[in-house]
Amino acid sequence: MLLQIDGRVREEFPEICVVVKGLSGVLVRSSDDELERFKQEKFRELRCRFSVDGLKDLPVIRSYRNFYWRLGIDPTKIRPAGEALLRRILLGRDLPRINTLVDAYNLASAETGVAISALDREKLTGNLVLRYSKPGEIFEGMNGKLELSGREPVVSDDEKVVAIYPYRDSEQTKITEKTREVVFLFCGVPGVETANLLAAAEKTITYVRRFCGGEEVQQ
Repeated sequence: MLLQIDGRVREEFPEICVVVKGLSGVLVRSSDDELERFKQEKFRELRCRFSVDGLKDLPVIRSYRNFYWRLGIDPTKIRPAGEALLRRILLGRDLPRINTLVDAYNLASAETGVAISALDREKLTGNLVLRYSKPGEIFEGMNGKLELSGREPVVSDDEKVVAIYPYRDSEQTKITEKTREVVFLFCGVPGVETANLLAAAEKTITYVRRFCGGEEVQQ
């Protein structure tokens, strides 16, 4: 699946890069004991490496925070995804348990700081574009519908908005236990190098294939 970056977004944020990866034939389950043990092992490693007080100064997290400020979002109230997940871990809490695929990529996001979107490929129409929203356009988020202002960067397919970039995915394309094909978006912002996105992609694909199977699909 292709993702195009619209000219307006490219003009304002020329450094933005999005890495797209796909898996087919995944088996998504509600939970997995081996995954839970693996998560706890990674939590211990992260708690040794990082502190809550130092999170905001990590280069990748700082870049997402700066991007949020440019969008008019206060990142101390709506935290970038990777930061929010890692913060939970460092505070001694578990990550939300959704299903094995979402839990696996959330762990990769916490480890790398990179914002990751996951979309059910069978619920998408056509290709994807990163663009600005249209005033009055409706986004069906997981916590309800939102009327967009025209200032939000969004990812859409040929029919609908599938994500507010880079922090909210759509209810319409979310990953469920019925998902068999998934498209991952590794969402870059100015200051986050392509190498960071590729490292996050490699870790995500490794984790998801370990706990959900599947084969990588060339995009």
